Amino acid sequence: MEAIWLRESLNTNKTVKDMALNERPREKMIVKGEKSLSNSELLAIILRTGTKNKNAIELASHIINRDIQGIRHLQEMTVEELCTIDGVGVSKATQIKAALELGVRIASYKPMKFKVTNPWDIYKYYMEGLRYLKKEVFKIVLLNTKNEIISDIDISIGTLNSSLVHPREVFREAIKRSANKIILMHNHPSGSVEPSREDKNITSRLIECGKIVGIDIIDHIIIGDGVYFSFKENMII
Repeated sequence: MEAIWLRESLNTNKTVKDMALNERPREKMIVKGEKSLSNSELLAIILRTGTKNKNAIELASHIINRDIQGIRHLQEMTVEELCTIDGVGVSKATQIKAALELGVRIASYKPMKFKVTNPWDIYKYYMEGLRYLKKEVFKIVLLNTKNEIISDIDISIGTLNSSLVHPREVFREAIKRSANKIILMHNHPSGSVEPSREDKNITSRLIECGKIVGIDIIDHIIIGDGVYFSFKENMII
């Protein structure tokens, strides 16, 4: 009897199928919607199965909590790195990466015509494409007379300085595409959006050049980790 009790006490792993129907991630999503699920439950649906010692939810929680960044670190992991986690093979790793990439593409989707009415519009439009970059990217957003985005162009990659962001490069593209206005934009990989002295100097320089060629610079937006800074909103422009 003692041996049976010992085996049963060691085999306490509760599979998802052992859970009450309304606690299972898939059924819970169907009844309450996807927003009712935790990160671990959402990932468990993608994983489908767990391991001998962990059910799908426990495995998902283990994967998410391996790094201090939580779920965000999954975006940076490769298929090979995911496969080093116990319980994650090529199939699960590729499923995770495919789901993440689909989410990024949906978030980064840009309609054919997009009208800018305030800095928040620009932040929403470009945030997903810039917030996780490891280097600073300086872009210009070209607008027509209706404040619709014509195009966006990468001007420089790397720490901003006046030699990298040259007015010639900025306004050549604007003139070529008949832009009426320009919005300057760059990211801060640190996540902080406090403008540096160089950020302010570059902005002032380009504004003066814009006056000469007749193209207005209406804002400079810095994108961080889930936040932004608008020179216009903060009355620097």
